[in-house]
Amino acid sequence: MSTTDDHDHPGHRSASPGSLAHRVPDLGALELLLAVARLGSLGGAARELGITQPAASSRIRSMERQLGVALVDRSPRGSRLTDAGALVTDWARRIVEAAEAFDAGAQALRDRRDSRLRVAASMTIAEYLLPGWLLALRADRPDTAVSLLAGNSAAVAERLLSGEADVGFVEGLTVSAGLDSAVIAHDRLIVVTAPSHVWARRRRPIAAEELASTPLILREKGSGTRQVLDAALGGLARPLIELSSTTAVKAAAVGGAGPAVLSELAVGEELAMRRLVRIPVNGIALARDLRAVWPTGHRPTGPARDLLSLTRG
Repeated sequence: MSTTDDHDHPGHRSASPGSLAHRVPDLGALELLLAVARLGSLGGAARELGITQPAASSRIRSMERQLGVALVDRSPRGSRLTDAGALVTDWARRIVEAAEAFDAGAQALRDRRDSRLRVAASMTIAEYLLPGWLLALRADRPDTAVSLLAGNSAAVAERLLSGEADVGFVEGLTVSAGLDSAVIAHDRLIVVTAPSHVWARRRRPIAAEELASTPLILREKGSGTRQVLDAALGGLARPLIELSSTTAVKAAAVGGAGPAVLSELAVGEELAMRRLVRIPVNGIALARDLRAVWPTGHRPTGPARDLLSLTRG
């Protein structure tokens, strides 16, 4: 009785260690083998796949070493599959067909992703910057349906973190936990009043202390505008009225309700038409960054990525 196990026999080849990727030829090699089988020529297969004949020969030899069997007989009359090569080719065809189905499914997923874009933006960006960006995006991606969810910076963060939006834009000093960001533009808040207000007739800037002690028309807490102003005044801003949109704050200021603090982006026309007057203020910095935001570790792709590229254009 022999004490030698089967795996000790000289003709036996044990399974190679490691992952399947190390034991199975890659798709490029399998496609080459199928082309050789179809065309009966290694040179013709190389030309069809856009590689040199030496590279094709090297790939076939590498595949033969990997599998441990001869696949192709080469002669001056062409290349012919061995019996083992014909069998491997049948298997290869099924693998390549499965890969083609995989590729088609992945493309369908990309097409479905690219068919819509959900944007969440804080009010100033939504009203004064996004319309132009979205028009430019439509020119590049006419088949992408875009929905815009406008709200304050806190609401933008909530929509991104809950999966209701693909990309967001905010105006505040900080970015909520769980979000990554990139600065896309810069903005400045300014104090404005109606021309009839007493501040409009002053020749000297008002002091930060007077601004802090004066009731103002303000955006609601949670907005980027309010966050910047509260930080500049040490949380001392006094609300005369709190409103949930830039347009509403601007309308109240134009109507003479009191001073307001608004983005320069929002009041260019009103200042030019003298419906509002800019009031200089000493002792505070009201500059801010405008940021694109998205869930941490999930940098925008597809139409969201294209929209981000337009914001920096």
